[in-house]
Amino acid sequence: MTMLHTVNKSPFERNALDSCISLAKAGSSILLTEDGVVGAMQGTSHSKKIEEAMANISFYVLGPDLKARGLSESNVVNGVKVVDYSGFVDLAADHESVQSWL
Repeated sequence: MTMLHTVNKSPFERNALDSCISLAKAGSSILLTEDGVVGAMQGTSHSKKIEEAMANISFYVLGPDLKARGLSESNVVNGVKVVDYSGFVDLAADHESVQSWL
């Protein structure tokens, strides 16, 4: 069963991203939204975890949430795809279920 996991909390404030990565099954996708987008930035303590997990999990980040926080798409970890709201809807429709991590 393919699942879309959404993480909306900063990994510097909560452990939702770490928990999500450790429990997500191969073939799943993780979408970072709201304050969770900071987890997709290069050069952080979390970027290596994302890079390693990309062997089995697809990662996405919501572009409008990056912009709202003054973050640049050019600083996103290589391999993380930036999507807009339409892309978010497509991801939800393409997966059998959606799990939100709080």
